Amino acid sequence: MHTGNRQLFLQNLAQTSDEPLLLEVVEAAGCWLTDPEGKRYLDLISGISVSSLGHRRPEIVEAVKAQSDRYFHLMVYGELVQSPQIELAQALQKVLPPELNSFYFVNSGSEAAEGAMKLAKRFTGRTGFVAQTDAYHGSTQGALSLMSNEYYSNAFKPLLPEVLFIRQNDISAISNLPRNLAAVVIELIQAERGCMSATQEFAKAIRDFCTQTGALLVIDEIQTGMGRTGSMFAFEQYGIIPDILLLGKALGGGLPMGAFVANRELMMSLSQQPVLGHITTFGGNALCCAAAEQAVKITASELEQFRVAAKEQLFRRLLTEAGLNHITGKGLLLAAHTPSAEACKKIIRYCLNEGLFTDWFLYNPAALRIAPPLCISEEEIAFACKIIAQGLKII
Repeated sequence: MHTGNRQLFLQNLAQTSDEPLLLEVVEAAGCWLTDPEGKRYLDLISGISVSSLGHRRPEIVEAVKAQSDRYFHLMVYGELVQSPQIELAQALQKVLPPELNSFYFVNSGSEAAEGAMKLAKRFTGRTGFVAQTDAYHGSTQGALSLMSNEYYSNAFKPLLPEVLFIRQNDISAISNLPRNLAAVVIELIQAERGCMSATQEFAKAIRDFCTQTGALLVIDEIQTGMGRTGSMFAFEQYGIIPDILLLGKALGGGLPMGAFVANRELMMSLSQQPVLGHITTFGGNALCCAAAEQAVKITASELEQFRVAAKEQLFRRLLTEAGLNHITGKGLLLAAHTPSAEACKKIIRYCLNEGLFTDWFLYNPAALRIAPPLCISEEEIAFACKIIAQGLKII
């Protein structure tokens, strides 16, 4: 990073940690980032699972350019008929179960979580929620209330009351839950915990509990959606269907986009008593919807070609050969567990110096994040694993 830009970055932009990476990027394309000196970095985290189709996918760029010739923003979302929103909804409908047929577009995954919580309370007339320990659903206050990790929430209390927590895969705890809940909110793969997967039995038990008690099942696929685990959505691999689906990150193809998705009857409860039960100024922005429509269509049509499962196995084999024997996750959402948080930090810094951009996990700082664009090649995977292997030798 140029010294002047570094100083301005630290001086003028809000800081979220004491040790930012301070990597300046002047261009990004495909799986690669370029700094001002022309040094290239293989992107192993794709903007935290955002750039799943790679950076600046040409079809997405062209869709945004075409829409920019028509209009950007018109009015608060939900009042005017805007074709980019309709076309995105139709594209999503083609890849989702028919039960999930009403789409509320927002600006981020956090906003999707907030909207879903309001929808669950409005539809059920109930106020209680259950979430998983060590889940991450966003940093806004409602989403933060669904997170058990008090290191991140204590400074912002009081948060929402009536939130209980259960451990992932603790089936025995389900029978002890209250039977008058508004919703149960789960991640099928707990990304920030280090990509820990729910069992088929746990997912089915949660679905059965919600069906029996009238609680809504909210599945957060903000990170796992859009092909990252090998299927369009992770819930497809579990044989269950949520009442409300949360999407974000890769949905926008690189532009800010989130959504909560439900059945039309359920979603309509936000339109009355009160009217405008949930509104957003920029959600459903025309440019973002145009990008997202392309992202959905490309992911659906090319997912098989991406060979996500085969790339997962290649990562697992090469990282195991390098000495990382504990690898968790599914598809191209993996965590390679190192001996300690300090060791992980050293490896991340070494990788950055050698042209590989990776990171750690919010609740598991000892694990390396392996979440590259789905279009990463086998040669690029080999390059990444070689550098990680070299980094392991310095710890």
